[in-house]
Amino acid sequence: MAALLNTRPDDRLWAVDKVILAYLALTGALVALYARQIPDAAVLLLLHLAGAALVLFAARREGRAVRLFRDWYPLPYVTLCYREMAIVIPAVRQTTADRWLAELDFAIWHAHPTVWLERLQTPLLTEALQVVYTLFVPVVLLVPFLLWRKRRYADFRYCTFLITLGFLVSYAGYLMVPARGPRFILAELQHAPLRGRWLFDAMQATLDRLESAHYDCFPSGHTELTLLAWWSSRSLSTRLFAAYSAYTICIMLATVYLRYHYTVDVGAGVLVAAALIVTAPALYRRLSAQGDPRGDH
Repeated sequence: MAALLNTRPDDRLWAVDKVILAYLALTGALVALYARQIPDAAVLLLLHLAGAALVLFAARREGRAVRLFRDWYPLPYVTLCYREMAIVIPAVRQTTADRWLAELDFAIWHAHPTVWLERLQTPLLTEALQVVYTLFVPVVLLVPFLLWRKRRYADFRYCTFLITLGFLVSYAGYLMVPARGPRFILAELQHAPLRGRWLFDAMQATLDRLESAHYDCFPSGHTELTLLAWWSSRSLSTRLFAAYSAYTICIMLATVYLRYHYTVDVGAGVLVAAALIVTAPALYRRLSAQGDPRGDH
C-alpha cells in the first residue's frame, strides 16, 4: 500500500483532508443556495467554515495532540455531516423516492421482501439481527483502529480515507435519492410488528433517536461501509477477514429483515463499495502528498 504515495512535496494536507474540505465546500454552497428553505442555514455555514478552518490550522501544526486529532477527526466530522443531511434533505428535496424503490423491489421479486421475510421472523432471529445492525459503527471502525494500534500508519491513513470517502459518497446518494425506508411506507402491508427477546426495543429506539427523521436509505450505507471494512480487514488476519465475511452477510440480511432498507438499496451499496474499492487507490495517489507522513508518528 505504500506505493500509493506519489505527490507534491510542499502540500501538508492529507488526502482525507482534501476530501472533507471538498465536501464541506460543496454542501456549504448547497446550504447557501437554499438558505431560505433550510432552518438555521447561517449556523450551518458558520460550522462549515469553522470545520474547514480547524482542518487547515491542524495541517500546519506539529505535535502528538495535533497528530492524534488529524488521525481521528474524520469520525466526528462524518457524524456531523450525517446529522446535517437530516436538516438539508427535507428542505431541498420536496419528494421522496420510497414509492419508486418499493415498486422496483416488487418488480424484481414479485413481492415486497420485508413482507415476504415475515415467514422467517422469530424473536430470537430479530434480536440477533438487531444486534448485528446496531454494532455497525464499531465494526466499521475496528479495522482502522487495529491498524492504528499496530502502528501501521500508512495502511491506517488509507483505510481512514476509504471509509471517510464511503460515508460522504453515501450522503450524496441520500440527497439524490431521498428515501426513509420500507418500515414507514410499507407499514400497512406488514402483518405483524417485529418483536425481539431482550434489548430489541431499546436498540431500535436508540437508533431512531440517533438517526432522527432521516432520508438515508439509498444507497445502503450499512452495506457499503461494511463491505469497505471487510475489504480492508483482509490485510490484518485471515481470521478477522472470515469474521467480517460472516458479519457482512448478516448485516445485508438485517437491513431488509428489520425493514430499514429495500433490496435495491443493498444492491446500490454493493455497487458503490465495489466502485470505491477499484477507484480509491488512484484517487488517493492523486490527493496524497509527501507532507502526509506515511509510517511515522
